[in-house]
Amino acid sequence: MGILLGFAPFIVFALLAGLSIDLALWAALAAAFVIGIRDFAHTRLLRVLDMGSVVLFGLLAFYTGFIQPSLSIPAVHLIVDSGLTIIALVSIVIGNPFTLDYAREQVPEEFWRTPLFLRTNYIIASVWVLAFGAMTAVDAAATFNARFPLTLDIAASLAALALAVIFTTRYPAYVRAWAAR
Repeated sequence: MGILLGFAPFIVFALLAGLSIDLALWAALAAAFVIGIRDFAHTRLLRVLDMGSVVLFGLLAFYTGFIQPSLSIPAVHLIVDSGLTIIALVSIVIGNPFTLDYAREQVPEEFWRTPLFLRTNYIIASVWVLAFGAMTAVDAAATFNARFPLTLDIAASLAALALAVIFTTRYPAYVRAWAAR
């Protein structure tokens, strides 16, 4: 579950957004930068999620800090979730699912180029794209419809994340069992 560390900037953002959007964005940028640099120093590898997080939170922190400070909280949430969806989707489109870097930490190198390993990562990354897309859709509803309940927004987002985490933890075991037959 090293992937959860990759999501740390988004977790920091979510935890601090209720206090201050500026604080949440700058803290998330700092977390993304520290995680990206730490991993790069350790592995000499720039992960898609780390790079995307630095760019997303950096641009958004500067934009809300210097250009549009009155951007609403729901709008910032929508932009963050949209950005996360785009990062995950682009990683699939360019042929490097963002889950691949994390999966390689847990799987011996001789399996890295096998079709089953790659397909498994495409499937897991796709499930995350669906979860992030659902979060984005719910955020859009909350942003553009003032009557949309915030509790429903939060509940739907947490449910999407929970399902993606459960799938991510269980699917590789299923694939291993299937491959062993």
